[in-house]
Amino acid sequence: MTATLKQRPLAFEVFRASDATDFNYAGMMTSDQTLAETVSELSQAMIDEGMLQGSKLSVLFRRPGGFNLTHVWFKSGFPLPSHSHSAPCLYYIVAGSLTVGTQELGPGDGFYIAPNTPYIYVPGPKGVELLEFRDRDSFDIKIRDRNPKWWGKALERLKISRKAWPNEGPPSGRSFP
Repeated sequence: MTATLKQRPLAFEVFRASDATDFNYAGMMTSDQTLAETVSELSQAMIDEGMLQGSKLSVLFRRPGGFNLTHVWFKSGFPLPSHSHSAPCLYYIVAGSLTVGTQELGPGDGFYIAPNTPYIYVPGPKGVELLEFRDRDSFDIKIRDRNPKWWGKALERLKISRKAWPNEGPPSGRSFP
């Protein structure tokens, strides 16, 4: 009988921003719902209005079965609904700003969210770039906000904010693939 050797994870790995993978194609985040199912007409209206053009997520590093690092850029006024993830996350602000609760955070600041904790933050006037550190490479997202009033107000803010997006670049001035 031949013994199969398990490949041990590398003890040292280098990653480069130029090799980043688009988050949407990485298959790391799962959901048992689509955004359109959240508050059907209003959330679909936000997608139709161009909400998805207000964010760019790039996977910088992913260790199968373990750690991942994602660069996130949300443009100004991006309507991020209350949500949670099954994995804990440590956020570090690279550039721009955001408001979480009553706290305004900028470059060098950050926050931690425990698994399954609902949260929301609002990108600042120049948007925000974050690094997301997670201790696993697969997790879920649950949209928590089902209040039609929130979605209606978010849709109105989106219609205004989106006008600036074509001329808006990442606050750091650096783009990722």
